[in-house]
Amino acid sequence: MHALRASVRSGPDASATARQHAKGKLTVWERLDVLLDPGSFVELEGLRKHRAVGFGMERRHPPGDGVVTGWGTVDGRRVFVYAHDFRVFGGSLGEAHAQKIHKLMDLAEAAGAPLVSLNDGAGARIQEGVTGLAGYGGIFRRNVRASGVIPQISVLLGPCAGGAAYSPALTDFVFMVRGTAQMFVTGPDVVQAVTGEVITHEQLGGADVHARESGVATFVHDDEVSCLEDVRYLISMLPANNQEAPPAAGADDPADRLNTALLDLVPADPSLPYDMGEVVTEVLDDGEFLEFHEHWAGNVLCGLGRIDGHVVGVIANQPMVLAGVLDIAAAEKAARFVQTCDAFNIPLVTLVDVPGFLPGSDQEHRGIIRHGAKLLYAYCAATVPRVQVIVRKAYGGAYIVMDSRSIGADLSFAWPINEIAVMGAEGAANVVFRKEIAAAPDPAAARRDRITEYRDELMHPYYAAERGLVDDVIDPVRTRAVLAESLAVLRAKHAGQPYRKHGNPPS
Repeated sequence: MHALRASVRSGPDASATARQHAKGKLTVWERLDVLLDPGSFVELEGLRKHRAVGFGMERRHPPGDGVVTGWGTVDGRRVFVYAHDFRVFGGSLGEAHAQKIHKLMDLAEAAGAPLVSLNDGAGARIQEGVTGLAGYGGIFRRNVRASGVIPQISVLLGPCAGGAAYSPALTDFVFMVRGTAQMFVTGPDVVQAVTGEVITHEQLGGADVHARESGVATFVHDDEVSCLEDVRYLISMLPANNQEAPPAAGADDPADRLNTALLDLVPADPSLPYDMGEVVTEVLDDGEFLEFHEHWAGNVLCGLGRIDGHVVGVIANQPMVLAGVLDIAAAEKAARFVQTCDAFNIPLVTLVDVPGFLPGSDQEHRGIIRHGAKLLYAYCAATVPRVQVIVRKAYGGAYIVMDSRSIGADLSFAWPINEIAVMGAEGAANVVFRKEIAAAPDPAAARRDRITEYRDELMHPYYAAERGLVDDVIDPVRTRAVLAESLAVLRAKHAGQPYRKHGNPPS
């Protein structure tokens, strides 16, 4: 028995392992050793073999059938894992291979523990025909059933092509490794045959493509070890399932620490840019911020951190990119993040400095209304604690969408430099006083006067607070303390929902 298990771990032959290492890739067992606590892995159906015949399959029956399934622990917390072994049939999926994964996914859902997939496979096993496709269908169905119930994490460490690509797309988080991981529905050969376009695997579906262009990859890394270590870090911030709160950690960073650095970070002039990322890290425990989709839709920041030891999800406009406007990509990115946090009981903190939605026919024709509504829908549907801080400006519909009180934020605060209005004072004066300015002896002077008048009447820092749309105007140096106290008050929040089969969010 021990000899058999040792042979399974070593792979079909030494050359297969050497080829894996030559590509800069770890073997499936080396990956599990990095991901899981030492000695914690318990394998399931490690000796299972396929039953296929034909095309030479009857002569090869390797134990495990190209996938390792089982459970282990990450920092003492149980997780379920399945991992393709590229050394066996290229990690391709056949009937037995799929059934092993189905069983593991069912166990993960029943046990209420996270599911991690380490993807490095050649897709459906051609020699077994349609049974491979049916196997993928079973995986997809289970991905959807477990969605919002347990965290599902896909880690791409090699190829993931054709129908196989849809399982990572259905999960909550996607990690990719540069240079070795590729994901696409149709490969370069098919693309060239159909369209005439000549393109490499990396250009078509590499990690940077999905990190910067498609938004499919949540995180990208340069090597497998750092990737798997970040998977462990992410798991440490997630609950085991949707019935639990995220794990709290001891905090050495005082909850009432003053944020004096914020006074120098954020210019009072609303037209001057600054790095909102520095504001976020200044407020969070020990400056630690796990940013999602760092290279995609940079005009909005999304990620996880802790305040007073408790996990929070942060959404923030980034003035350094497109002045922090909301566009199609930013709305989709933020909406997905809000939904993920709400599914797993992670409170939301929204830092607002938004001049509006990105104007232009391109955005309108591509559906900014529909995509912007996704973010609006996600916030309105979220039942976790929600705290908004208006750092500087908040104009027009973008103010509403960024978790304003009117769409259900539990608490809203603003800095003394806040400007909340339908639009900026300059634009508003041009609309409201257009005729008066045009008829004035000195139109430029009249325009300056009307801009000042509009700003003084409707855009002063206390206008929204006077009308109950902002709970308080706070000293920026107390931002962290106010957030910590607010989140503590809301920790036991319970929000009932009307009965419905499911909502119908914008597509």
